[in-house]
Amino acid sequence: MSSQRTYEVPVRTILATIGLTLATVVAVVFVMHVQRVLVWMLIAAVFTVALYPAVNWVQDHVRWCRRSLATLLVFLVVFLVFGGVLTLFAVPLAEQGTQLASRLPDMIADARSGRGAVGILLERTNALEFARDNEDRIRQFATGLGTPALNLVRSAVTGVVATISIFVLAYLAVLQGPKVIDGTLALFPPQRAERIHRVGRECAKTITGYISGNLIISVICGVLTYVVLKIFGVPFAELIAVFVAIVDLIPLIGATLGAVVAGVAALIHSVPAAIAVIIFFVVYQQLENHLLQPVIFSRTVRLNPLTVLVALLLATELAGILGALLAIPAAGIIQVVLRDVWQHRRVEPDAESDAST
Repeated sequence: MSSQRTYEVPVRTILATIGLTLATVVAVVFVMHVQRVLVWMLIAAVFTVALYPAVNWVQDHVRWCRRSLATLLVFLVVFLVFGGVLTLFAVPLAEQGTQLASRLPDMIADARSGRGAVGILLERTNALEFARDNEDRIRQFATGLGTPALNLVRSAVTGVVATISIFVLAYLAVLQGPKVIDGTLALFPPQRAERIHRVGRECAKTITGYISGNLIISVICGVLTYVVLKIFGVPFAELIAVFVAIVDLIPLIGATLGAVVAGVAALIHSVPAAIAVIIFFVVYQQLENHLLQPVIFSRTVRLNPLTVLVALLLATELAGILGALLAIPAAGIIQVVLRDVWQHRRVEPDAESDAST
């Protein structure tokens, strides 16, 4: 009989395995509980990278301006820009909302009698007959909208808290950025620190290029939307176009969100205008997703158009809207890191061969 050897696993290995497993479980549970805060930090990091060059420029070109004052000035300008955009929406919205409230009884009466664009559409689709036959059910459904309304209020409060938190995080990150960078690079040897600094600078350029490319696409979408709405005489074309440009900052689905608002506004005006607006957005979204985004981002982020499209599709499928927002800068950062690793590995064999000779 052949003797069989038995191997004993050291107690230290068992304890290390158990410890790593528990640490992984704790890390996963921790991330699941603080994922909202992590998302805020991630968005704040994007704003930090975008505003960091502006603060550096102000600090370098204004001699009397220290880091704290330069950061305050840049963020004040950003705050005023956001405030201006909100005012651009709030003032016309309040005015038109008042007009809509005064015209609403007449619009409802026209819809019930089958007059006007909405009334004709409801009459042709038998929607009025359906509403009359199911009046009790519709009333019950309307009374049950209290909970969604409460959830909407909670979401609005959460949005305000998130905006303030992201703003403060980005401000502190930009303000303390040089100290954090210098302290981190001091932990590495000079040659490696220079390499890390170079790669980080290229990654920051990738994020800045993504933001600038996204703004260009949004401006194109807003201008084309304004032209189409003006051609068909849809009211509030300027306001709707600005809204469409803002939501178009969300890749892949931003144009769809804007199309809903623009389509409803066009439908209230006339059915032909609504049909034309819907056709425009269907065509434009295909062009934006498969032509504008790959071409523009290939120039601003320096990614292959095929890589841009694949990254958008995969990230959207994996992480939804957040994935769509971060897909292109993430792909650009991965490309920068892989390029640096490849170049570094090519240099090392050449240096070894030179040393041997």
